[in-house]
Amino acid sequence: MSTITATTGTTEVELAIGGMTCASCAARIEKKLNRMEGVSATVNYATEKAKVTFDVEVSVADLIGAVEATGYTAREPEPPRAPAGDPGASGPGEVSADEAAALRPLRQRLITALVLSVPVIAMAMAPALQFEHWQWLSLTLAAPVVTYAAWPFHKAAFTNARHGAATMDTLISLGTSAAFLWSLWALFLGTAGTPGMTHPFELTITRTDGSANIYLEAAAGVTAFILAGRYFEARSKRKAGAALKALLELGAKDVTVLRGGREERIPTGGLQVGDHFVVRPGEKIATDGLVVEGSSAVDASMLTGESVPVEVSVGDSVTGATLNAGGRLVVEATRVGADTHLARMAKLVEDAQNGKAAAQRLADRISGVFVPIVIALALGTLGFWLGNGAGWTAAFTAAVAVLIIACPCALGLATPTALLVGTGRGAQLGILIKGPEVLESTRKVDMILLDKTGTVTTGRMTLLAVHTAEGTDGTEVLRLAGALEHASEHPIAQAVAQGAATEVGDLPGPEDFANITGLGVQGIVEGHAVLVGRERLLAEWAIELPDALKEAKAAAEAAGRTAIAVAWDGEARAVLEVADAVKATSAEAVTRLKALGLTPILLTGDNRAVAEAVAAEVGIDQVIAEVMPEDKVETVKRLQAEGRSVAMVGDGVNDAAALAQADLGLAMGTGTDAAIEAGDLTLVRGDLRAAVDAIRLSRNTLGTIKSNLFWAFGYNVAALPLAAAGLLNPMIAGAAMAFSSVFVVGNSLRLRSFRPLA
Repeated sequence: MSTITATTGTTEVELAIGGMTCASCAARIEKKLNRMEGVSATVNYATEKAKVTFDVEVSVADLIGAVEATGYTAREPEPPRAPAGDPGASGPGEVSADEAAALRPLRQRLITALVLSVPVIAMAMAPALQFEHWQWLSLTLAAPVVTYAAWPFHKAAFTNARHGAATMDTLISLGTSAAFLWSLWALFLGTAGTPGMTHPFELTITRTDGSANIYLEAAAGVTAFILAGRYFEARSKRKAGAALKALLELGAKDVTVLRGGREERIPTGGLQVGDHFVVRPGEKIATDGLVVEGSSAVDASMLTGESVPVEVSVGDSVTGATLNAGGRLVVEATRVGADTHLARMAKLVEDAQNGKAAAQRLADRISGVFVPIVIALALGTLGFWLGNGAGWTAAFTAAVAVLIIACPCALGLATPTALLVGTGRGAQLGILIKGPEVLESTRKVDMILLDKTGTVTTGRMTLLAVHTAEGTDGTEVLRLAGALEHASEHPIAQAVAQGAATEVGDLPGPEDFANITGLGVQGIVEGHAVLVGRERLLAEWAIELPDALKEAKAAAEAAGRTAIAVAWDGEARAVLEVADAVKATSAEAVTRLKALGLTPILLTGDNRAVAEAVAAEVGIDQVIAEVMPEDKVETVKRLQAEGRSVAMVGDGVNDAAALAQADLGLAMGTGTDAAIEAGDLTLVRGDLRAAVDAIRLSRNTLGTIKSNLFWAFGYNVAALPLAAAGLLNPMIAGAAMAFSSVFVVGNSLRLRSFRPLA
């Protein structure tokens, strides 16, 4: 079923669109829908979806009918479902069974084209293989390629023609059809069917009798090359549903619900508003709710960006999919299903992806100008030769030759070969590029938004400093405080324990350990009565911090860090600083981003003091803090409305919608699957310096695609005057096809030499 929401007098529906081959197809569908009374629609080619708002007088069937009248298919899409223990379900980034089924017809056409085209090209280019009736075998092999394998191009060209448009499909269909039909004429009505006919390997520019020439290798080769490119693009194309599926998978699958005084384990989907459910330490909270029993620390950094765990107790609200890091909780469900915070974030991601315009392929934009010129040139050539009394055969030979030489097989290789080499090199460097639309829609990014937690920082609490009172040994502080904190499950306590273990080695075991909710811990360690926690915990034992430690605590808190007081035997001994540590490479990465001409901004849900401290440490001048996920999306939209081309780097669920909305979304591979699926590029290493290399590689790959397209057309344009003059022979046509293809592949291979900055 579709996503339908009622608003004031209108309804919103999302349709899955089929049959689009380029961004201009999306534009035509959008125009058709918007012409309907009371309808407002946006169509996205990359996600293959149409988001439509319409009045009550219009039905979904009317909308589907309008799309089908335009020559495409439309249906209400199935909602994304998280696989529940299905071994056959695909994980994030994998091709699902449905997607594989959609690719199967294209793969079958590609295999057919490749298997049959190779011998056709070999016979045409190598005279030694041209046996007595070789031309008839070529026809037999080429016919299925030009008809069955190339059918998607012919169908798209017909649809484009009906709407007065020309794209790359038009050019392919026109050229392959001209080459094939001319070859048929030459074989059956000309002299090309004569036994023993050969195409000698010569590139002489002389006027020939077109009735002896066949161009089957050009028709078959172009089809095979371009199908290979389309198949690669189709496999690499981002699927919007993957990000939504990853978001749905974040939630708990099962929940322990209290019914009739008994605990019962049920699927999360069975929860109802008002149900009480149990959340044990280490479990995810099943849905949004209120704590009715117990207290704990909840790690919500994945959703909010807040690096410090949030202390919750009776009466506090909690959010589904966050992690219970402390004690046992009983929660009353207040929102379930589509009303939860996680579901609303999934909707944000979906809206961002649907609203993100897909750039029209460069090849299609060039074809829109090139095709009318070629057709005009072919008609002009025909008229010129007829007007000069050359006869119908010579005139048609020259005119058709123009159409044949204009069909560029290198055009089909221009984007996929550069993308294949670029993505391969990126994978070696820990950069995963999802598809061509990523590069073609990026343009020149000039601003980059950086999430804090997990992107600029490590995303985990770390012991950063120890301030001791006069006469107190720092090693002793770590040994005693670390021993006590080691017995606690609190994330901050674990950070202290790990830091202490790293510095002093094995820690002693505590006695009479007690966790004081919201304040800290106490116990006996090696005969010392030790307190570790808030200053208020020490105050309850009439212990006051000396002035030096008070100053250290105030400075730590001003820098956005968590200050922990340590006391034993009735005296305050130290203050420990714990925070989400900045990654060692982040400052260097920010410097490199600035060198690329980008303006970095720290965008985080964490509090302003913490954000400004981190920004100052890494050299970022602008900070936007304390923002919710929807605010991150609005920030991206606002900057885009100001004419900025925005990149976004993030790793959490709260970044997913902003990553989808940004012109270029870079997801840290160490982050959540939802962020990775919503992004355009994935930085496998989790090192912010990889973002610099990713942007450089993207720019280089896009530049290679543009130069490939220039030369792909250049070779063909150079040969057009020969064709118009009636001087084109099959070897020149084949050579132009081969040389342009070799150049494009060679140019693309230069991307293998891309090096990251030292």
